[in-house]
Amino acid sequence: MLTEPLQTALHPPARRALHRLVLPLLAGLTLVLGPSGMVGAAPNSKAAGKAPAKTSKAATAPAAPAAAEKPANQSQCGEEDALPSSSGRDTRMVDTQFIDPRSQLQELVDLTLKRSQALGAATMLAQAARLDWEEARAARMPQVNLSGSLAHVGVKAGDLPVSHGNQGRASLTVSAPLYDFGRNSMLANWRNQLAESARLGLVNAEQQLALQTVSLAMDRSRYQLQGQVYAQYVRKMVCLVEALDTIVKADRGRASELVQAVKNRQQAELAVQQTQSALTQTEARLRRLVGDNLPPSASYSALLTQVPDLEEMQRDVVSAPDVAQLDAQAKAQSSYADSVAASFKPQINVTGTGAAIAGFGKGAEWSAGLSVSMPIYNATAEPAINSARKRAEAARLQREDAIEARRYRLIDIHESAVSSFDRARRIVDILRNSDRLRVSTLQQWQQLGRRSLFDVMGSESDYFSLRVAHVNALFDGQQAVAMMWSMGRGVMTPLR
Repeated sequence: MLTEPLQTALHPPARRALHRLVLPLLAGLTLVLGPSGMVGAAPNSKAAGKAPAKTSKAATAPAAPAAAEKPANQSQCGEEDALPSSSGRDTRMVDTQFIDPRSQLQELVDLTLKRSQALGAATMLAQAARLDWEEARAARMPQVNLSGSLAHVGVKAGDLPVSHGNQGRASLTVSAPLYDFGRNSMLANWRNQLAESARLGLVNAEQQLALQTVSLAMDRSRYQLQGQVYAQYVRKMVCLVEALDTIVKADRGRASELVQAVKNRQQAELAVQQTQSALTQTEARLRRLVGDNLPPSASYSALLTQVPDLEEMQRDVVSAPDVAQLDAQAKAQSSYADSVAASFKPQINVTGTGAAIAGFGKGAEWSAGLSVSMPIYNATAEPAINSARKRAEAARLQREDAIEARRYRLIDIHESAVSSFDRARRIVDILRNSDRLRVSTLQQWQQLGRRSLFDVMGSESDYFSLRVAHVNALFDGQQAVAMMWSMGRGVMTPLR
């Protein structure tokens, strides 16, 4: 019931409009937190406060005519909100909760790997590097060459007349390295390490694509949840604006409350539009990876919520594909430096040549033996050797720097993940108190004497802002966990 001072302060038309619209509205908006962690409409529950029984009757009696006049608005105003459960999952906000999130992420990653042209290019480069290694390895095998010629030749010796005629010549040459101080073996090892580096580059590209796909899929789910929260906030503000618009027609003194409600509604609509724009951009980037047939997003709020052990992640850094790639490159440069040093040492080869001559000067010749090449002085030797060795040392230092930087980066990301999940848990507790405050503020405004509409809208704004903050904190933690796994064994390891 209206208190006596306010009954006399309001004009009769305003009192009638207030009884007919505002009180049923607030009865529908009264929400309580249930034992399961969900929030539902329960105007008659014990958590609704100790309002007088007559007030409850006054609030519920006109509900049927109001519902008959605006059934759509009544269903919007009475819509239930949801508080996150203790696990962090907001089940009331997700209509695709029966989709297995792990299977969907694996499917999205598989589609990305199949469609990626960059991955196809990396595969070709890895195969080419493998063939280069086979070429370098075959350099130690004997080489056989066959050559031939057909020409008109002439001979003039002293006072003898010129003798000439047609001549055909065929020759067969066989050569093989006998001893080269390991030069060919080191070149083959250099190519082998480059091929391994290319293979690890392919694995690293797959891991980066997987991380990008998982990150975009989670961002898509994040913006969808944010959009649903903001849409609920818009519906609450629309209800208040419609009710206050009718009240202001009867009592112009309430116009400032209507202006404030309209402003809050516009801000909520702007937030919806901005979230929808971010969702559209995220889906466009995701379609670039997985294709245009984008499946409905599952709820990923229960995935990657376990922060891995920091020491274990730091040990896994060495086995990360990109770190292993740097290690292979360092070994390749070291082998190349050894091969450059060996190239300036004596080279011993086995050679054999046989030739057959037909026509003019008919005959045959052959030779077999060893060929030795021994450098005596070469001014380019020392600079070339030192240059190759410095490149090898630089590659080794790059690997060590990458490992150290990644380990410190893991400390930062680990702290971010722990902080995000802790923030999400704390926000859940704050949300419960915020919901109680919202319920109390609605009840006090419902009695028209203790709180103003500005307090009601402030409590609603605070509540929905906390809802969005909880979504952001949860997904920030999941993104950090995914990043930690990607810096070691790969983001798909915890998903599989």
